[in-house]
Parts: sequence; structure tokens; C-alpha cells
Amino acid sequence: MPVLSILIFLPVAAAIVVVCIDRRKTDALYGVGLAGTLAVLALSAVVFFRFDPNQAALQFVQRTAWIPSAGVSYYVGVDGISLPLMMLTTVIMPLALLSAWGSIADRVKEFVLSMLVLETALLGTFLSADLVLFYVFWEAVLIPMYFIIGLWGGPRRSYAAIKFILYTMAGSALMLVAIITLYLHSGAQPGERTFDLIRLGRLPVAMPLQAWLFGAFALAFAIKVPVWPLHTWLPDAHVEAPTAGSVVLAAVLLKMGTYGFLRFLLPLFPQAALQFAPLLSVLAIVGILYGGIVSWAQPDVKRLVAMSSVSHLGLVTLGAFALTVPAVQGSLLQMVNHGISTGGLFLIVGVLYDRTHSRQLDDYGGVAALMPRLAPIALIVVLSSLALPGTNGFVGEFLILLGTFQTNPAYAALASSGVILSAVYLLWMYQRVMQGPVAVKERARMTDLTRREQWLFIPLIALIFWIGVYPSPLLRRSEASVRALVEQVTSHQSPVTSYRP
Repeated sequence: MPVLSILIFLPVAAAIVVVCIDRRKTDALYGVGLAGTLAVLALSAVVFFRFDPNQAALQFVQRTAWIPSAGVSYYVGVDGISLPLMMLTTVIMPLALLSAWGSIADRVKEFVLSMLVLETALLGTFLSADLVLFYVFWEAVLIPMYFIIGLWGGPRRSYAAIKFILYTMAGSALMLVAIITLYLHSGAQPGERTFDLIRLGRLPVAMPLQAWLFGAFALAFAIKVPVWPLHTWLPDAHVEAPTAGSVVLAAVLLKMGTYGFLRFLLPLFPQAALQFAPLLSVLAIVGILYGGIVSWAQPDVKRLVAMSSVSHLGLVTLGAFALTVPAVQGSLLQMVNHGISTGGLFLIVGVLYDRTHSRQLDDYGGVAALMPRLAPIALIVVLSSLALPGTNGFVGEFLILLGTFQTNPAYAALASSGVILSAVYLLWMYQRVMQGPVAVKERARMTDLTRREQWLFIPLIALIFWIGVYPSPLLRRSEASVRALVEQVTSHQSPVTSYRP
């Protein structure tokens, strides 16, 4: 059974059903959308538990000629690197739709359609093993996200949506040129050329061409992460997007860039990766420190959470280019952890905004006294984001710092200061919003969590403690693929500087 193809296109099937429903039946529209995303989640769970953790190669592979004359195939598969991102996508999408139910009441049909198409594009991006197929899904993500920000966002939504799409398309254009160059370099005759990621990974590309191709791919991925100083589109997109859009953007879309580092940059351009790893590591550390300091200075709680992603994903980038098994495994795990914790933070901001229509920290205070069910949930999510031991964030950050220390103790020491900054601005935010005397102007609106809102947080809290206490199921499934990737890259080092596990 082509289980991955069903997984990828099941949201589109749900979208077709949504098209047939009367737009006035908003509950039915949300219900079908939620049912579709839950079905995808159930199918992804089957893939997760049937996945063989001892294999580094792609599993559940389906390959069919798509454009034979050009060597393009519909080629999908999952390994230990793409599996966690697949699971993260299928967990976050139903929660994002549920958060919008009752919050977005205008053009509900179009919104649900956009979310379902977005899920298909995201899953296709993470599961593609053909560069053209990957690029099609990569670009397809932009369309529904543009409309989610531009139609259901805040007052400056048009500006934020256009800025988002211009930044990401600029990087994507260069990546397309690099993909075509790789294809032309893969064989002397048209019939020998390929877009197959696995075959291209075995293709020797000489320097300096490899360095130029690395730069084109790296720019596209760095914009998406975003790596400092390419981050300026992110706060505007987050602040103007509706809650559901912010959740998906932070939890999943940003991981397309960090996933691209592991899936494409390292195996396709190993020599260039070794050469430019110090530069990207320095940019990552600057992002960690800059994001933490700027987050602390934000008066807008949603912008604070948005800027924290620059810091946290800087740590993910640092782990990816440390090129040790613990650091790369930690980087991969921290992509999932960031999606859970930051997605939870945006959901909390959305709950507060639905009641006060304000995101200013000065408009809050003493919320714990008015919303006693929200306060402990918010504290757990905050502690997860600042990587308290026992929560999911600690495991990923510990592995990244451990693996980075093996290759460059100075980088690890500098990056660890970002952990301290996270504690400072997140606990400061929690204190300003939840503690102290009640400062909210219209107390009558501050009703506690509804049953629907409680269901938003139950799965996230379960994952926070499950991964924090027992991360083995995720780490075991990623280890073989990560180890093969690290060995493939570090084998290009000279004997004097080669990695010693």
C-alpha cells in the first residue's frame, strides 16, 4: 500500500469534501477539516510504530516516473531524519485547526481549505526524495501560508504576507538554479541525468562549484529558519498572522529550513559543509544571543515569542553544523521540541488575545487569579521552552551542547548563555502576565479555559513530559540515519582533523 502517498494527499481529499459543504455550516467545515487532520495523524502513527529503527535508508518508498524525459520522479520515502518532522506536522495541524474553531468566523471554508492544502505541502516537503518534487512542495507551502496571513491576519497583514513571500521566494530562486546545475552535472547525456537525492549524494562535485551550490541552497534554507541576519520577515509574519497561522509557522514551517540543512546541505555538499560550518556556527551563536536579548526588550508578548524562535533555532543550526552524532541528533530532536513548546506559547497568546484583544505586556498582570486553569499550563510550556530538566527542551539542548563541546568548547560555552537568556525573558514574561496584582482592565472577559481550549494543551503537555522523561523512541529511530549522515560528511575531512566518535 502506498502509505506515504495516502498520508501526503489525505488532507487534499478532506479539502475536496470541504468544497462540497455549504459555507454557512461553519461547524461542519471545521469538523471535516479536523477529522481529515486526525486521520492523517492516525496514519502517521502507524508509520512511526512500523518504522525500523535499525535501517538508515529510506523506508516505505514509493517511486514512479513523473517526467521521464527529464529524469524527474515521484519519489517519496521516510528515514530517521524525516520521520520526526512528519510526526510533528501531523500533531500540530489538528491543534491549529482546533484553535481556530470559534476564533475565525469569516470565510471559514477558505481558511480550512488553506490549512489542509498547507498540510499536504508540508508533508510532501519532508517526504520527497526527488529534488524537483521537493521544490514543488517547498514552493507550494508559500501559497496557503500567504493567504492565511494576508486574509485572516492583523491590521498590517498585507505587508507581512508580501514580505514573507518575497524573502522566501528570493532564496528559492537561487536554490532552483542550483538544482538545475546539479542535474546537468549528474551525467554527460540526458538519459544519465537525475534529480534523485540519493544518487546525487554519491556524485562527486568539485570545489569551487560545490561551494557555490552550497551557498545557493544554504541561503534558501537560512531564510526559512531564519538565521540571523535574515530574520526580519519573521516578527512581522508572526505578529500579523492569526493564532493558527502563527502556530503552524513557528512549529513546522521554520523547520523546513533546519531540515534542509540536514537533508540536502550536508549529504550533497560535504566538503563545502566542512568548510563553511564555522561561519554558520558563528551566525547561529549570534542569533542565539541576539534573539534572546531582543526578546527580553519586547513590549508585545507575541513578538517576544516570535523573536525567541531566532534564538532557539540558532541552537538547532549550531547542532546541525557541529557534525557529531549527539549534536545532530539533538538538533533534530530540538526541531520537534521547539515546535511543541513554541506552538504552545502561541496558543497561550491566542487564548489571551481572544479575551482582551491586546498583546501588550502592560495590559496584563495577575491573570493566574482570573484564569487558574491556564496558569499552570502556561508555566509548564514556559519551563519546556527554557529547557528545564524533565521537560522535552532539556534533552535536545543537552545533546546539542554536548556534541558541540566535543568539537568546539568555545562555541558550546557561548551557546549555553542563550539558555540563561531564555530563562530570563520567559520567566520575566510569565511574571508580567500571570503574577502580581490583577491589572487587566476588563476582568469580566477573562473567563478560564473552555473545554475546547483545554484539549489544545493536553496533547502538548503529554508530549513535553513524555519526551523529557523518555526520549528513547525518537532518538532510537533517528540514530542510524544521523550516524550515516555524520559519517558521510566527516569522511571528507583530512586524517588529522577527522571526527573521532
